[in-house]
Amino acid sequence: MSKRRVVITGLGVLSPIGNSKDEFINGLTEPRNGIDKIELYDCSELAVDIGGEVRDFDPESFLSRKEARHLDRFVHFALKCADEAVEDSGLELSSEKLTRVGCIWASGIGGLLTIENTAWDVKEKGPRKISPFFIPKLMINAGAGQIAIRHGLRGANYGVASACASGNHALGLSLRTIQYGDADVVICGGSEATVSTLGIGGFSALKALSTRLDDPKTASRPFNIDRDGFVIGEGGAALIFEEYEHAVQRGAHIYAEVLGFGMTDDGYHISAPISDGTMASETMRIAIEEAQIDPSDVNYISAHGTSTPLNDVMETRAVHHAFGDHAKKLMISSTKSQIGHLLGASGAVEAVVLALAVDRQFAPPTINYINPDPECDLDYVPNEARETRVDYCLSNSFGFGGHNTSLLVGKLK
Repeated sequence: MSKRRVVITGLGVLSPIGNSKDEFINGLTEPRNGIDKIELYDCSELAVDIGGEVRDFDPESFLSRKEARHLDRFVHFALKCADEAVEDSGLELSSEKLTRVGCIWASGIGGLLTIENTAWDVKEKGPRKISPFFIPKLMINAGAGQIAIRHGLRGANYGVASACASGNHALGLSLRTIQYGDADVVICGGSEATVSTLGIGGFSALKALSTRLDDPKTASRPFNIDRDGFVIGEGGAALIFEEYEHAVQRGAHIYAEVLGFGMTDDGYHISAPISDGTMASETMRIAIEEAQIDPSDVNYISAHGTSTPLNDVMETRAVHHAFGDHAKKLMISSTKSQIGHLLGASGAVEAVVLALAVDRQFAPPTINYINPDPECDLDYVPNEARETRVDYCLSNSFGFGGHNTSLLVGKLK
């Protein structure tokens, strides 16, 4: 059976540099920096007080007060992103066969704020004060379920969790769902809301976060020799994946075609990658092979690029393994330098970057590229966006647990 073609026809974004697709692309190209001191809550007792927040966001602008109260912040993000992506796509869902429209949504942690706030309530008031909405709010699949309820979707629907690879896994599974005929349209993506006491405190205890607190704007500095950890961000992104003929028949704008997806696992360590990048390299090779292109055809990589000592060198080595001599000709950048690390939503946001890179023909920058690491020896599009030809590009997402994923998209041929 031949696999059906899959294209991207809608985008929606909430991020520390913009609360819509248009604001996001403007933020990428300026380039804007979304990392600063945390204002969402009092973090004076924590070792780290910086992050990438979604600012000026009011869930009651699109939900009733009652609805907003019964949903976690990561679901607020999911619904807003999905609404924008559906509108951007021009889909009239009322005229679609809704058993053929699915939603596959990712989150690395889910309703952490709900867990945190409920734990405080139990401590102060006792367990009988636990809300009946506690479990429905915290579930990782709440994003997918609530999107389906809001839009009346009846097709494939579930949540995906694989730490920081979650978003890319959701997209890869959405690709397969359409390729093999289980749906014609999938709303896919991810959202995360872990700028909280437990989120910051937990990653801080793990020694994973940057402690460059005196200068938060430069704390996330991927591929720099003096990088010291990642910066937590929050937000999300939604994409409309659609079967090619279905999109053409309704005259949809096609941003890019989704051509390949690779996934492996290190089988090595719960929080550290294999240093030589062999399995990360393998995911890129698989995605390129499925796309039926040559590695030399790829122009741009949206890197995982976390600004941690281990990841950035590993990913650079993986790119060398996967691309050989062509590695030096690739453009590579990390948007985490601008928005921080959105954990389970990062792959979805970076897929939006891929779609925009192909559609607008540009490569976003790695900002804060100040003190290059000699072991990171590739073209990281330093500090300024670049207008350039982008025919094929891929994004990498790697997660605790050894999860490795690569998504490859290209210009529609």
